[in-house]
Amino acid sequence: MNPGPAASSSCASTRPSPPSPPSPLCGHLDPEERILAVAYDLFSRRGIRDVGVNELIGRSGVAKATFYRHFPSKDTLVLAFLEQRDKQWTVDSIISSARQRGNTPVEQLLAIFDVFSNWFRRDDFEGSAFINVLLEMGPAHPLGKASLDYLAKMRGHVQRLAEEAGLVRADDFARSWHILMKGSIISATEGDLQAARRAQEMAAWLIEHHQA
Repeated sequence: MNPGPAASSSCASTRPSPPSPPSPLCGHLDPEERILAVAYDLFSRRGIRDVGVNELIGRSGVAKATFYRHFPSKDTLVLAFLEQRDKQWTVDSIISSARQRGNTPVEQLLAIFDVFSNWFRRDDFEGSAFINVLLEMGPAHPLGKASLDYLAKMRGHVQRLAEEAGLVRADDFARSWHILMKGSIISATEGDLQAARRAQEMAAWLIEHHQA
């Protein structure tokens, strides 16, 4: 899941002939930040397996030794990407925005789908990075397990809002709500720009079902 801000796709390079074309968009960043900015963009748009280390190095404009000093393996970089995605998407973009939009916990819960509606209409909408990595790598892979953990964190945020709203069976509620969230993301990926609105209508019924 991820309406996080789009990262720069590449960085300025001092190498005369990089294997992948660099871009000057993040030359002000230090090497570690440049690598992560490029990874954020490429992994978000193309997935994990389609992006190779050589392309990451070329687009970051760093030496191979520098890359491996900061990220000993590609999986290490993917884990850093997922952590950044969680902060920028789950915490900053969804939960914080939803809390600002609503005056009560119930309003804040429903506002999650208002945030989604805006996200689904963005040109850089690419679906949920956590779902994408989970499906690509599988639940038994360390990266798949990390994605499951981040999805569980999102569910935890929903459960806390449900508890603040005084809803009964908050854990069950959060799991059902999470189904609506993930389902709307997949529907939006299919091209349904009304997916968030449809999910919000079902979400209102779910809230009524869990009120004491």
